[in-house]
Amino acid sequence: MNSIVRTNLRYRSIWISDNHLGTRGCNAEMLLDFLRRTESEYLYLVGDIVDIWRMRKSWYWRQAHNDVVQKLLRKARKGTRVIYIPGNHDENFRDFARHRFGRVVVLNETVHVAADGKRYLVLHGDQFDGVVKYAKWLAFVGDNAYNMALTINVWFNFVRRKLGIPYWSLSAYLKHKVKNAVEYISNFEDAVEYISNFEDAVAAEARRRGTDGVICGHIHSAEIRDIDGIVYCNDGDWVESCTALVEHADGHLEILRWTEMVEAAGEVVFATAESTTCESSSSLTPGILRSMASFARSIL
Repeated sequence: MNSIVRTNLRYRSIWISDNHLGTRGCNAEMLLDFLRRTESEYLYLVGDIVDIWRMRKSWYWRQAHNDVVQKLLRKARKGTRVIYIPGNHDENFRDFARHRFGRVVVLNETVHVAADGKRYLVLHGDQFDGVVKYAKWLAFVGDNAYNMALTINVWFNFVRRKLGIPYWSLSAYLKHKVKNAVEYISNFEDAVEYISNFEDAVAAEARRRGTDGVICGHIHSAEIRDIDGIVYCNDGDWVESCTALVEHADGHLEILRWTEMVEAAGEVVFATAESTTCESSSSLTPGILRSMASFARSIL
């Protein structure tokens, strides 16, 4: 068996975002597997870690979601420098920017200096999304449709696993089909004259700030590419692609696609669709309540 995932992987820095804990679409088991098998000096949580938008409407908290929170806090206690940059789905935490709670610091954005001396602007990126910034009602409508697609995706892949077929993101496929329409809506906003699309917008901001590149999340599309001399990096998400951005000891950046690595190792870490869930406050166990309380004390 390939041991690429069996052995703990060590990196200088790791960036993850768009976990959307508290929703059915969160691949918490896969995220937990990633956190258990990787170590780093810096761990950046680049927004939408907890989906407060969705949790206001309905509570969905599995044991694996609880375990992810505990693992993040444990990493901070053991010396990992954890930097939490809230996104639009957990924007409430932005009120606590520049506060440090134990080993976890909350920032709206920051600049990361890589081992090779390159400077990267790190932010979630929702402020450069025309739909979120200027038509928030439309973002909420889109969020409802997206979460419906993610729910379908969970059952779709449950059936695929039963048939012995590898994981494939139906929600990512559907999102790709409507991407051009969303970009058209975003580009229609005259108030953001320099935005032709999300990637160009954040790259332009990095250039304006004098950094060598930008690292963001928000659009759930992992990528590293050059945009007119600016290194654009998106760490992806943990509801569709299960990806992270990592920095090696020499400053080299790489995207890890964890589902592909797990499949290459011949392993299965996804929980079945029948796994125990907590969908209301009455079903929360004392352990989950203690974990959530600990999480709140750490970042609030």
